[in-house]
Amino acid sequence: MELRDIEIFLTLAEELHFGRTAERLHVTASRVSHAIKKQERRIGAPLFERNSRNVRLTPAGRRLHQVLEPAYRQIMSGIEQVSAGVRNLAGTLTLGTMGPQGWMVEEIVGRFRARHPGIELVHRDLNPVDPLTPLRSGEIDVAHLWLPVREPDLTLSPVTHASPLVLALAAGHPYADRESVCLEDFGDLTFVAHRSPIPASMEEAIQPFRTPAGRPVPRGQVVATWDDELKAVVSGEAVVACPAETARFYPWPSLVYLPVRDAAPLQWAFAWRSAHETPVVRALAEAVADAGEG
Repeated sequence: MELRDIEIFLTLAEELHFGRTAERLHVTASRVSHAIKKQERRIGAPLFERNSRNVRLTPAGRRLHQVLEPAYRQIMSGIEQVSAGVRNLAGTLTLGTMGPQGWMVEEIVGRFRARHPGIELVHRDLNPVDPLTPLRSGEIDVAHLWLPVREPDLTLSPVTHASPLVLALAAGHPYADRESVCLEDFGDLTFVAHRSPIPASMEEAIQPFRTPAGRPVPRGQVVATWDDELKAVVSGEAVVACPAETARFYPWPSLVYLPVRDAAPLQWAFAWRSAHETPVVRALAEAVADAGEG
């Protein structure tokens, strides 16, 4: 028996009037009648006696009311207690995102803020060359990362969104006049090298180490920040693969962005230290899950 049908039965048992019950629950009278008939078929006996003048409980209806009424109130009380606890969450959540990805999760963050006004959200920019160090050091509570993240000490939220991959190169680069590139072209280009201990699986998702045919993908200038990456590209010393949103937020006249036509889109998710998961962090993950269902 569904909770809504139980609510209809208990309300009708109190009102003893189909019209008032429907009005009180903001449903139609036919919905009330349908719910009661369904319950009567399940139980195998009438629950109400109906005539043109009044409605009253049958003996079976009275027994069902005695059983359901306290159980229903206990269920609703438990739901309200949990809901109140969630609404009253307080504290600070420090969130790290990478440039335009903060805009990409704006709706999720807005949903989280609306649900939990007592939580102070501190937004920090996350260095894509070294995204895990601030998370593991505790400088931030949650990091928004591209996948895959296969770190055993980290827990992930559901996927927030996916980004097509593009290649950033200097306007004077020999490939700049192309409409797109493919992953096999990567073997003819020089990419930046990362100074940080970024997991190889994460780097591989954006800048593979080998082409589909098995050729090595060259690495050149070593960088420590996103700004270093852009400067290396503008100078013509290297190219950089990045999410498509980058082209909108960094439209430098000296840069060209080309789609990588056969690259899988990058998927993104929030990550946090498993040992430091809190109700506040879980509330953010719930906002992500609800956005996905929507």
